[in-house]
Amino acid sequence: MGKSDADYSVYLVTDSTPAILGDRDICEVVEAALRGGVTCVQYRDKTSDTGVLVQTARRLHAVTQQFNIPLLINDRVDVALAVGCEGVHIGQDDLDLESARRLLGHDKIIGVTVSNAEETAAACEGGADYLGIGTVFATPTKENTKSIIGIYGLQRILLQLAEAKSAIKTVCIGGINASNVSRVVRQSSVPGKSLDGVAVVSAIMAAADPEASARELGQLIKAPPAPARSFVTAEQQLRSPEQLLELAPEVMRAVVERKPLSHNMTNLVVQNFAANVALCAGASPIMANYGEEAKDLAKLGGALVINMGTVTPEGLDNYLKALRAYNAVGGPVVFDPVGAGATAVRRAATQAVLGGGDIDVLKGNRSEILSCLPGGPAVQQRGVDSGGDDDVNIRVLASAMRELAILRKTIVVVTGKTDYITAGGRIFTIDNGHKYLGMVTGTGCCLGTTISAMIAAYPHDKLAATIAGLLYYNIAAEMAAMRPDVNGPGTFVPAFLDELYSLRGCLAEGDAGWPLIPRLGILDI
Repeated sequence: MGKSDADYSVYLVTDSTPAILGDRDICEVVEAALRGGVTCVQYRDKTSDTGVLVQTARRLHAVTQQFNIPLLINDRVDVALAVGCEGVHIGQDDLDLESARRLLGHDKIIGVTVSNAEETAAACEGGADYLGIGTVFATPTKENTKSIIGIYGLQRILLQLAEAKSAIKTVCIGGINASNVSRVVRQSSVPGKSLDGVAVVSAIMAAADPEASARELGQLIKAPPAPARSFVTAEQQLRSPEQLLELAPEVMRAVVERKPLSHNMTNLVVQNFAANVALCAGASPIMANYGEEAKDLAKLGGALVINMGTVTPEGLDNYLKALRAYNAVGGPVVFDPVGAGATAVRRAATQAVLGGGDIDVLKGNRSEILSCLPGGPAVQQRGVDSGGDDDVNIRVLASAMRELAILRKTIVVVTGKTDYITAGGRIFTIDNGHKYLGMVTGTGCCLGTTISAMIAAYPHDKLAATIAGLLYYNIAAEMAAMRPDVNGPGTFVPAFLDELYSLRGCLAEGDAGWPLIPRLGILDI
């Protein structure tokens, strides 16, 4: 086959170590995988001597030729030349691309491992036929991994290629298996560029039935099942503020009728306040930070709130377990990346959560939200999060919000003096609220709790539910601040809880309407 016809969709990388291959014959395993639909094979063996490599590669090539599938050799151009196979795959520490091309010629396939922008640009300019992007997740099959890039890093490289209008083929590698392959393919996709394939090692090589494993992976890659959760539709994004305001009482009635579970994973400082806010809103709160509980809790029809107030390795692991549990049943998830850009640890944790599953509502202040973007720090340096509400800053913020909403397939909420909400189309604004909200610990966290109750009770229209939750929360704060018994933040908190409870009743009954004017608009930029 010609190299232009190569199909990288189900790309098998072999592993001859006893821990993976066991006592089986490598050729028999590869042949079974080819029967299951593997479309490209890379022979990787870092320990055997040249004679063994050539002998094994020849046997493998005889097998792949029967299926008209390309065989590539990892690193060893000399072995590829001796065997006469279809090409090689080289890493950053192997023979350079220019030398490999000179030795192999232009009719052979050369793939290059990349993990950052510089390596990607160099491989494209050097004439690589495809990129092996990774390592996506940690894996025991490749011990000399320089960096784990996650779905975030994978997406950044695909964005780079899309912006350059590059037609180069791409596969990702590292910790990919049947449990995560569909999500990786879906989440990494960016406008103008998606993965052409997924490279797997142990998911097939270590499988008891390589043929069945290859077939399952192929189905998940080529025809992935629809995610359990519902997305915001294009029509829902085009509604007017008036139409959304009309839905708010309906959303609140749904909360009162269903009393949805609000599962909060948050720090001890906020738990009591968040539980009280959930109760006042009509939800049923549970403060459960242990990820193993989430599988059972997710079945109760509620929503999950991940509030990254305290970051520890154990806590992050619990977040990811809970996220996967709620994704599995289509349960809504709110993520509040507290202090996302403040430290390297928080930046890494934020990307781990975003890459660990589907988020329905991503809520934070400007700096936190911008840190969630691929290239987030560079955006912040332009002064968006530190500047005022001038037109230039708002335009950049609006563009960043839309990009993030589209890339992450989520509703993005940016809180501040004015709150901004988008699902990638129109950007809605809310100008209700009070300064006391910024003077009390945990009010931002409790907003996430409130939104979770709304989207759990009204899951078919999460945009309307999110906006209803923001209006409800902010107008209750205004009402509390207006009370004669409120003299500052200390007296504000109990009054705020009272007003949340009172406003819930007004909206759910549907007679009195909003006690204050809801200032919901559309950003005109």
